[in-house]
Amino acid sequence: MNTTVHPTPLYEQQLHFEGETQFYRGKVRDVHTLEDGRLLMVASDRISAFDVVLPRPIPFKGQVLNQLASHMLRAVSDIVPTWLEDAPDPNVAIGRRCEPIRLEMVIRGHLTGHAWRTYRDGGRTLCGLPLPEGMKEHDAFPQPIITPATKAEEGHDEDISEADILAQGIVPEPLYREMERVTRALFARGQQMAAERGLILVDTKYEFGLHEGELMLMDEVHTPDSSRYFHLEGFEERQAAGSPQAQLSKEFVREWLIEGGFMGQEGQSIPEMTDAFVQSVTDRYIGLYEQVTGLEFIRPEETDTVLRIQENVETWRLKH
Repeated sequence: MNTTVHPTPLYEQQLHFEGETQFYRGKVRDVHTLEDGRLLMVASDRISAFDVVLPRPIPFKGQVLNQLASHMLRAVSDIVPTWLEDAPDPNVAIGRRCEPIRLEMVIRGHLTGHAWRTYRDGGRTLCGLPLPEGMKEHDAFPQPIITPATKAEEGHDEDISEADILAQGIVPEPLYREMERVTRALFARGQQMAAERGLILVDTKYEFGLHEGELMLMDEVHTPDSSRYFHLEGFEERQAAGSPQAQLSKEFVREWLIEGGFMGQEGQSIPEMTDAFVQSVTDRYIGLYEQVTGLEFIRPEETDTVLRIQENVETWRLKH
């Protein structure tokens, strides 16, 4: 693999495109609205954890995120319409604008991460759902559970029960039932695809919107920012022995922050992100991309990332 080329990471740069009418900066993506109503999303190299953007970019992270999301969106487009239309650059996706539904449909196949921390601290319900007694960290649930979260404009997303979603009228019940059905179908497809690559899709989240009244899958799907994977080989043996599971996700970033005394709370400081740590995150993202897709990660030849993106988008625009 070529390691001599180091494109400029995308962190604070704001790009401008012909025909752009609006701009919005998310935690990790920059969203440009084009004059024809399409959305152009630039996946930056910013990384967030505990709803906080960390102070250094992760080289190639945006490319991994965008290309993996594009790969996965195409792989599930027979289950539900997706927003994606084209990906003219390694860091860019273009597609239909949706009216976002302010819920994240989180689905968990295993007692891991936030669910485990709740359970470890004595909680036996999550989003109104009972959790079985006698479970160990990373044990599989009898069947996957859906633990929705309200989608916050800023700050932390909050767990919410199905009963509260319906009582508050966040979405009508028929729409929620369809979101629930699609979430389970998407997760089953993701689990199947992961198993074919020697992985377990542990948990993930889906974001939906409405486009001309039709439910549509938004954002990313089955990426390391939205999902957690374990290695399938040796999983049962590690569980039986009480050994840690080998994860392919950004959970290790959260664990590194926790060890450094940071969980996104007021007054806490983010630990120093050393060059070695940043490189280790890049390596993990690239490794996950290659393992999940079975494709080789191709590093761009251009070193000026902004110029490359603008030229590729302009070429796309002239053809459309």
